[in-house]
Amino acid sequence: MTKAATVQAIYRYPVKGLSPEPIERARLAAGETVPGDRLYALENGPSAFDPAAPKHQPKMRYLMLMRNERLAALRTRFEQDSHTLTIAFEGRETSGDLRTPEGRAAIEGFFTAFCQDELRGPPKVLHAAGYSFSDVAAKVVSIINLASVAEVETLIGAPVHPLRFRGNVYVSGWPAWRELDLVGEEIALGSARIKIVRRTKRCAATNVDPDTGMRDLAIPDTLLRHLGHVDCGVYAEVIAGGEIAVGDELREV
Repeated sequence: MTKAATVQAIYRYPVKGLSPEPIERARLAAGETVPGDRLYALENGPSAFDPAAPKHQPKMRYLMLMRNERLAALRTRFEQDSHTLTIAFEGRETSGDLRTPEGRAAIEGFFTAFCQDELRGPPKVLHAAGYSFSDVAAKVVSIINLASVAEVETLIGAPVHPLRFRGNVYVSGWPAWRELDLVGEEIALGSARIKIVRRTKRCAATNVDPDTGMRDLAIPDTLLRHLGHVDCGVYAEVIAGGEIAVGDELREV
């Protein structure tokens, strides 16, 4: 039996590639993500995404941190009730209701100027009812073991902000890398139940400082050199819904 871990933080990312939003609790539903996670994405050039029949696409078709590190320099907030996205940059704010043509046009106009030299075509706000713009096709919850992040700090010889890994649930209490051994296991998380389904392979997005937008570390290369893999964190599928909150425990079932 694995030692219980404790939830230290919960995050969702309403718009793929933009600011995380800390939340104290969430109600998970079977087969779904953390509510409000990756609801929207910003298309980088024509992607053929069809909101009426959404299909998973490679993340390179969107603006995202792996290639567009300047996104980390933005401070954004999303109002769940109104679906209004506000972007703060260099003392100015741009806002738009992402459900309206006018609101989407305001946000798209901002990114047309902000990412001008990185665009493959006009940026476009994408959304589809019930769809999540995750890096993987399945609807998952991303779990980060803070002890593993601390071990990455040791390997790389520099502070590593946990938000570089853009997870949903950050936990303490497991030894470093224990989460990687739990693939296939069922875990009680708060009053929900999840199944760990796969390791999370890390890309160059983790090299970007979430505060400055600078590409200042080499995390995947360091993991590969020292451990022989680029994994940090795991994906889980919700198999029984329930409430989760900061302070809850994760236990094998």
